[in-house]
Amino acid sequence: MLERLKPQSPDALLALIKMYAADERSGKIDLGVGVYRTGQGATPVFSSIKAAEKRLVEQQDSKSYLGPEGDVAFAHALMPHIFGEEPEFVGKVEGMQTPGGTGAVRLALGLAQKAGVTKVHLGSPSWPNHAQILADMGLEAVMFDHALDDGTANAQAVLDLIGNAGADEAVLLHGCCHNPTGIDYSPEEWDAIAAALADSPILVVLDLAYQGLGDGMAEDAYGVRKVMATVSEALVAYSCDKNFGLYRDRVGALYMMARDSETLGLTISNANSLARANWSMPPDHGAAAVRLILEDEALTRDWLDELTTMRKRMRQVRDRLAAAGTAGAVDLAPLGTQNGMFAMLPVSKDQVARLREDHGIYMAASGRINVAGLHDGNIEKFVAALADVTG
Repeated sequence: MLERLKPQSPDALLALIKMYAADERSGKIDLGVGVYRTGQGATPVFSSIKAAEKRLVEQQDSKSYLGPEGDVAFAHALMPHIFGEEPEFVGKVEGMQTPGGTGAVRLALGLAQKAGVTKVHLGSPSWPNHAQILADMGLEAVMFDHALDDGTANAQAVLDLIGNAGADEAVLLHGCCHNPTGIDYSPEEWDAIAAALADSPILVVLDLAYQGLGDGMAEDAYGVRKVMATVSEALVAYSCDKNFGLYRDRVGALYMMARDSETLGLTISNANSLARANWSMPPDHGAAAVRLILEDEALTRDWLDELTTMRKRMRQVRDRLAAAGTAGAVDLAPLGTQNGMFAMLPVSKDQVARLREDHGIYMAASGRINVAGLHDGNIEKFVAALADVTG
């Protein structure tokens, strides 16, 4: 029966990783892989994580099952950082652990589907796995333009779709540090989106995968908090893979908000059932380390300091690129007002190939770059190479 399977296209990013590794040029630049890098090109383990893991090794007395909801104390410890210290959401929101942000998105969309959602509105471009998950689940993806040509968000597009949506529809929005464009909604635009959602039957799913990597923890959560303070139900997919550097440990959470305790209990029971069928229960180690950090004031301060260092470095890279002005036919100025690890450059696949072949610069064929792959030692080379292939 396995012969009936149809061949699938290989993951383009994984292929790019292999090509980069095989390139023997000393000045090569990796802008493809979606992980944070220091100015020396390393992706280190947070010192706060190492300290928490040491405690975990010393103190953990069992590896017994936790259940499909995972480490609930981990999910609860994150809540003040995501939703704020105010008790506004107490009793309205519950969380559970998932295998990374991807698991949280999958679980959120599974809940939406069980609740009767048949189509999901998704900004274009978006993280490629969003559309892949929707296709695998048999949900219709309805695309809208996320960005305008001037490098700002197309807020009107999302407002229009919300205003015309039906009761079997959902919209999936990036909470901050949009992947792949880096283009976020302004606070004023989030205010308008939240007001539109309050008057619409559409279900909102918020993907918050990069909190703290844009303008700050509270600033990056503005949209999520505003929407949830306005609507009666929402689903939030959260990832700790980026802001705790726990990529391979797959640490995420799903938060569910319902209009009353009875509906919230119903939602939780369905989420547990879906989790049990998908992965039974999530891996514990990374989430336990995060919980230990958030339960300790000193470790929390250390983590936030490390996160601030990451954020400032990426802001410095963006400022350097923006200050360069234009590189050939590419206007780099908008990158200075965008957020997070990613940006989209208006380059063709042929130009991306030339950057790789002629200059040893590796990036996605779509034009997405990971700005954390740039530093003082290679920014000038990157700008000059971009001018060479687009000029």
